Amino acid sequence: MARGPKVIEDRPTTKRIGALRALWPFIRPYRGLLAAAMVALAVTAGISLTLPLAVRRVVDGFDAGAHLLDQYFGAALAIVAALAVGTGMRYYLVTRLGERVVADIRKAVFDRVITLSPAFYERVLTGEIISRITTDTTLIQSVIGSSVSIALRNFLILIGGMVMLVWTSAKLSGLMLVLVPVIVIPIVVLGRRLRALSRENQDWIAQSAGSASEALLSAQTVQAFTHEGPTRQRFRDVTEKSYASAMKRVGTRTVMTVIVIFLIFSGVLGVLWIGARDVRLETMTVGGLVQFVIYAVLVAGAVGALSEIWGELQRAAGATERLTELLSAEDNLTDPANPVALPRPARGQIGFADVTFHYPSRPDVSALEGITLDIAPGETVALVGPSGAGKTTIIQLLLRFWDPAAGTVSIDGIDLRDMARADFRRDIALVPQEPVIFAASARDNIRFGRPDATDAQIEAAARAAHAHDFLMALPEGYDAQLGERGVMLSGGQRQRIAIARAILRDAPILLLDEATSALDAESERLVQAAVDQLSRDRTTIIVAHRLATVKKADRIVVFDHGRIVAQGRHEELVAEGGLYARLARLQFTEGMQEAS
Repeated sequence: MARGPKVIEDRPTTKRIGALRALWPFIRPYRGLLAAAMVALAVTAGISLTLPLAVRRVVDGFDAGAHLLDQYFGAALAIVAALAVGTGMRYYLVTRLGERVVADIRKAVFDRVITLSPAFYERVLTGEIISRITTDTTLIQSVIGSSVSIALRNFLILIGGMVMLVWTSAKLSGLMLVLVPVIVIPIVVLGRRLRALSRENQDWIAQSAGSASEALLSAQTVQAFTHEGPTRQRFRDVTEKSYASAMKRVGTRTVMTVIVIFLIFSGVLGVLWIGARDVRLETMTVGGLVQFVIYAVLVAGAVGALSEIWGELQRAAGATERLTELLSAEDNLTDPANPVALPRPARGQIGFADVTFHYPSRPDVSALEGITLDIAPGETVALVGPSGAGKTTIIQLLLRFWDPAAGTVSIDGIDLRDMARADFRRDIALVPQEPVIFAASARDNIRFGRPDATDAQIEAAARAAHAHDFLMALPEGYDAQLGERGVMLSGGQRQRIAIARAILRDAPILLLDEATSALDAESERLVQAAVDQLSRDRTTIIVAHRLATVKKADRIVVFDHGRIVAQGRHEELVAEGGLYARLARLQFTEGMQEAS
């Protein structure tokens, strides 16, 4: 079933076009460009207002001599040429401004969301964020690069045209002014409705993008479980919701356009009928009536254009709100105002002092409860226990993806909350259970954690992780593109790329979360040898289900239901009995049976 539009924060949204004021910080650095665009806009608007004067001269001087008539037409041609050049300059300047501002907005939003903690991504789908960065910014680009300048130009023409209408004929102008409230009321009333519908439509578009992104990133799983039908239906439902929302928006805008255009041009026809009678009574010249008609058409066109653009501004206001939500999204993890620097070189001492933690999605269940654990510099500690016992949570807290509800996590005696995250994370190398492979070359994937590494260092890390041979077997070797999420590689190969990345990082703290889980027996033996070499003189935490990989650890810590239930060396824990001995008996007995 399709979900309703997701919002990042439950807070009231403005019903005014003033939401666009949030764009000013991005426009401010380009005030010079904006000023030049406004000058070009004002010049073109002024030129447009002089055209009716030229037409009046031509009409009223039609019986004048040929020389004078040629001058009138020559002047009109010069005005048209100036209008063309001014319009071209206006288009270039405002389009450049729009593209520049939107590029800055996209960078600012991405800079913000890439630093947000996992708690944020529990609430918002990645596809929705991508939709905001692309679809919403495209709307804003259209407004800044086109709609706003057109709106301002038409506003100037409206004001100037009204002044010239009064100067041309106060009587006819008075009749037209009576129509203004009649036209403005439906614009205001329907405009509010249009803005709400625009926001709803953009939310559904984001939902559609999120649904598609989630399904496509899991295409193999969808196909393996023959779930294509329900997945298609889910996407169809969300897309149809988006379409229905768009049709409501289009319908409202259509009604507003019909009403406004009918009222405008009906009023103009009525005024022209009165003007024609004045010409017959010779209280007004033909040229004067033509001039009034042109100004009336300009004013009517300006009002009509403003009503159209109002709808675009409403949509852009909704898009701006959505982007502002990302820029101002609250994160429960922040760096301190005056962070403490981790002494260099880091020793790698790790401490957990009476740590309790609950995941926000499971507030009633303790992932960790009263954990106290001290790891000495250079010590290799293995964390074992059943699934969900809290082992991986230890790693996530050590990387400060989350903060504990109680207690402290420290490196070299300094609370992680007192340091900048980027500061202490550079001293940690991670091999996750599900290695992330980017759609880049093998070389760039290994270099990911150390951008300044040389090709020789990359190759050395790959050899240490026993990845060199299979990489050299690829058509382009280290320069081979690995595809999105490493689809060109097997699970074991992806794991060895991740291990090579951690080896190259050469950090004093090494975190291995089921680092050999995807390897066959031979690869596991080779990589285990590399890990043993890598962990020397480094503080190493190994999370493992397969106890054979942790028998050589300096200390094994046994977790169960978020608590430490035992710790010691392999032989000591087996001799004690309990959970570890039971797990060891099961695994090693099964291993011997399989071997036999």
